[in-house]
Amino acid sequence: MSKDNLTSEIMIKKADVACSDARILLEQGSPDGATNRAYYAMFDAARAALLASDVPVNIEKIRSHVGLVKTFSEHLVEKGPIPEEIGNLLDAARHMRGMTDYTGFSIEQNVAKEIVEQAETFVAAIRAQFMPDTADDEDDTQTAK
Repeated sequence: MSKDNLTSEIMIKKADVACSDARILLEQGSPDGATNRAYYAMFDAARAALLASDVPVNIEKIRSHVGLVKTFSEHLVEKGPIPEEIGNLLDAARHMRGMTDYTGFSIEQNVAKEIVEQAETFVAAIRAQFMPDTADDEDDTQTAK
């Protein structure tokens, strides 16, 4: 991904698609896949938030999972404006996604449902805080499916 393609608008759209994919995978009985896509929805939304904020962003640092979570937590959770309970969802989802992707661990359907719902909450919170003008775009995307 070139630096030109890393914009808050592109990242929030990617987050929306990942949320939708997570919901579809959940409904099809694929809790591990749903967890993966829910995490990536949060990952992309967190990048969108950092790019839309006044935080000086090191593009290379926010391409890695650990770098993104650390930068997001430092600048947008600890110093505001993202509430800690919302910020904690990102790291929790990263942990669960890592377990399903890199170990033999499988997520139960009810746990995946909770993670997908948390991803939807996270993306909505990021949009409301940093991109309130895109809320109508997201609603149009959801009703078109």
